[in-house]
Amino acid sequence: MYESIEYKHSLYYIYTSLNKDVALPGIYEFTALGLLDDREIDYYNSKEQVKVPKQDRMKEKLQPDYWDKGTQSRRSKEQWFKVNVDILMDRMRHNETVLQWRHGCEIEEADGKPTFLRGIDEYSYDGDEFLSFDDENMRWIAPVAQALPTKRKWDDVPILNQYTKGYLERECVDWLSKFMECGKEALRNHSKPEVHAFAKKSTTNSGKLTLTCLATGFYPKDVRLDVRKFWTSLPEHLLTSSGVRPNDDGTYQLRKSVEIQEDNTAYYDCYVTHSTLEEPIIKQWGNYICVTSCISGLLKFRMFLNVILNPV
Repeated sequence: MYESIEYKHSLYYIYTSLNKDVALPGIYEFTALGLLDDREIDYYNSKEQVKVPKQDRMKEKLQPDYWDKGTQSRRSKEQWFKVNVDILMDRMRHNETVLQWRHGCEIEEADGKPTFLRGIDEYSYDGDEFLSFDDENMRWIAPVAQALPTKRKWDDVPILNQYTKGYLERECVDWLSKFMECGKEALRNHSKPEVHAFAKKSTTNSGKLTLTCLATGFYPKDVRLDVRKFWTSLPEHLLTSSGVRPNDDGTYQLRKSVEIQEDNTAYYDCYVTHSTLEEPIIKQWGNYICVTSCISGLLKFRMFLNVILNPV
């Protein structure tokens, strides 16, 4: 039976401000980046000063006024950052600085319904944590003394913290769901995983084989990949996993492998499920492991079951 699984999605915005322009290509005094499931969806910098879509589906599905309003919002934030970078430089007694702000939310989607998991609203200064919002207790956390004045100021305005919590738990989730809806058709048509099962001699033990399962070209990045022995998933601690990694085209890949004895007679397969699939993909290693041994092993397994089920 095909087992339904839950998928996690995220929407984050990252703002980066320098105290001055740097004469390096692609580096600007202020940049803003939107990320949906770690994929870039919009971009703004202090040179062009226009918020632009980074995916065709975003440009096609969202009205022009969305981008116009987004541009005005980014320009306002750019000015806010300029003022606050100067304040922090004076407070820190630095001549150069980098101020970053990251905020957004993560959800879990099951049967098409989003469930809020967590929200993040945090600031960093020169790469170190400076200030973060405690969503559960609706207060700001200051890990360094220089952040305490800002923490006290913001905590003294309860409506600000209420708005922050509301944005993370509701408005951000609404936007995330809307963006996901924009791309569902494209995802169904173009982002199913390709699954390959292959084997080779172990590089560390001549008497062993390394069985590898590769799922690639899928989006979104949530995927389930199991290496199974006699249709039972092997525990993760027995496997070597690459973790989910991005491909150059914005899709993802995942590779898992296990070492077995070369004369192993068990049946192994690779089992992959993904939101774009109506049924799981199952690839077996039969041709890579000795076919005769596999058949022999299956026969022995059936004989074993026969003895158990029919002891007399």
